[in-house]
Amino acid sequence: MEKPVFRPVTQNPIVFPLNGAGVRKKAQTGFAGHLEQAARGNDKLTLSKHAQLRLTQRNIQIDQSLWGKIETSVKEARKKGVTESLVLTKDAALVVSAKNNTVITAMDRDEASSQIFTNINGTIILDR
Repeated sequence: MEKPVFRPVTQNPIVFPLNGAGVRKKAQTGFAGHLEQAARGNDKLTLSKHAQLRLTQRNIQIDQSLWGKIETSVKEARKKGVTESLVLTKDAALVVSAKNNTVITAMDRDEASSQIFTNINGTIILDR
């Protein structure tokens, strides 16, 4: 039986590029970058395929400033423990997973007035 041979692992030092102030900045790639991004939390809402289809079918237009208000409100709701939210705007009703930052479905307000929403533990009203 042969004895195992252990060789020291040599690794070249990782050199990070200098930014304008002469301070080295970390490279955020791979797992470490994803982990840091997850720890910071991504506040941008994503649209599920279903929600994107509904917005297109129902011709619902939401401008950038309103998306910003929705994102901010969902973030605040998440801090208060909301996981699934109904977001009501002047023209639309959105079901949003605050836990996953994802718009699940969308409908116009006229259609929403005759619906029953279940599995919702928070409502955000943005009529202005």
